[in-house]
Amino acid sequence: QVKSVESGGGSVEAGESLRLSCAASGSVFDDNTMVWLRQVPGKERELVAFVSRTGFPNYAAPWKGRFTISRDNDERMVYLKMDNRKPEDTGIYYCNRIPTIPSWGPGTQVTVSA
Repeated sequence: QVKSVESGGGSVEAGESLRLSCAASGSVFDDNTMVWLRQVPGKERELVAFVSRTGFPNYAAPWKGRFTISRDNDERMVYLKMDNRKPEDTGIYYCNRIPTIPSWGPGTQVTVSA
C-alpha cells in the first residue's frame, strides 16, 4: 500500500528552480522526521535532506545551500525546493519517514540539462 505520493518533477535547465511535493498518510507523516532521497540508475537511494517534526532541516553535502526542505504538518505535506540546480541533481526523488518504511511512492523524475 502506497503511503506517500511525490509530484512536481520535470525537465529543466541548470540554474532553474523547481519545488517537489510529497503527500503522505498520517501513519507515515505524523510525529516523524521526513526525508527526501534521490535515486539514479544502478544505485541505491541516497539521502538528500530530512526535516524533523518541528521543522528543523538537515542536508547532505551535495545539496546543502541549494535545496530547502520544509513541511506542512496540517496538510501532511513535505516539500523540497531545488534552486541552482545542476545536471548531477538528475534522478528520481522519493519521500519517506525516518526510519524508512518499505512502502515507497512512485517517486518524481527530475532531469536537469546543462
